Amino acid sequence: MSGVRVLVGTRKGAFILTSDGKREKWEVNGPHFAGWEIYHMKGSPADPNRLYASQTSGWFGQQIQRSNDGGETWEPVGNKFVYDGPTGTHQWYDGTPHPWEFKRVWHLEPSLTDPDTVFAGVEDAALFRTSDGGATWQELAALRNHSTGNRWQPGAGGMGLHTILIDPTNAARMYLAISAAGAFRTDDCGQSWKPINRGLHSEFIPDPDAEIGHCVHRIALHRSRPDTVYMQKHWDVMRTDNAGESWREVSGNLPTDFGFVIDVHAHEPETIYVVPIKSDREHFPLDGKLQVWRSRAGGNEWEPLTRGLPQSNCFVDVLRDAMSVDSLDECGLYFGTTGGQVYASADAGASWSTIVHDLPAVLSVEAQTLS
Repeated sequence: MSGVRVLVGTRKGAFILTSDGKREKWEVNGPHFAGWEIYHMKGSPADPNRLYASQTSGWFGQQIQRSNDGGETWEPVGNKFVYDGPTGTHQWYDGTPHPWEFKRVWHLEPSLTDPDTVFAGVEDAALFRTSDGGATWQELAALRNHSTGNRWQPGAGGMGLHTILIDPTNAARMYLAISAAGAFRTDDCGQSWKPINRGLHSEFIPDPDAEIGHCVHRIALHRSRPDTVYMQKHWDVMRTDNAGESWREVSGNLPTDFGFVIDVHAHEPETIYVVPIKSDREHFPLDGKLQVWRSRAGGNEWEPLTRGLPQSNCFVDVLRDAMSVDSLDECGLYFGTTGGQVYASADAGASWSTIVHDLPAVLSVEAQTLS
């Protein structure tokens, strides 16, 4: 029987949650790397036993961890972001004209076909790639050297490259999002990058319709329609059907269109999910009611999904990497909160249960379908 593994990164360690295809009973394993921030964990689509984790400490710095056995054991890798550095230190890029230090790896995106190839988005915003399972990393410098780079500004959480989407039909194409620069696309394996922010409107920047400077919180796509990308922006839910050449707003009847996460049903490319948050100053659900909202029309028409979720006195946040879907026949959804709860739905969001609660604040959630 198929099963699910849910990788949870928190402020104080990593947890691995596993269940069979029914997704009724869960085994909780952890914490791994107790006391460390685990900004992101993700498994390789090419090898379900290969996992990667971004382990960060303000004191000890940045470390990449790799598992070859589904999280049973781990080994530190990634001490070579261009040159040899001591284990656990902050990572440096020895480039020109000036070396620079980045604070953390925000996001790890393994290749769809090769378990040894992984892309890493870091803060301050830059993109790295490894082709040897994390032992060494090289910067795809065309992004940081983009002509607009001197105008990028950090969002409230830092200037992080937080989302990387690989086009499953075109190995040369990739989308990414940077807070608060906007969305970008490459069509040549990262040799050049194009800002794709036409149609975005942000009242809080000097030019609301600027080419760059928009605070994009998250982007998502469905494998069958890689030209259609959905976006949760700092206010506004957006959609493009031409690979980012133009965007249109699809917030529709959402009670508030501020939020951080957005995801797409595994089998229905027009079914999308968001978690509305009250505002950019009040990072908790509207009226203290934790609700996932679903559109089955690719936006504009939305419905609340509340069964099993707290509907009073709930003041948690759901961060940008903290929602994921599995690919079982009945699509499952998972999300985690800053209150330490991880919620699961085995019926595409119709009902929810708590897998685990009282974890440290959840930073990321990634679901793997196991055969």
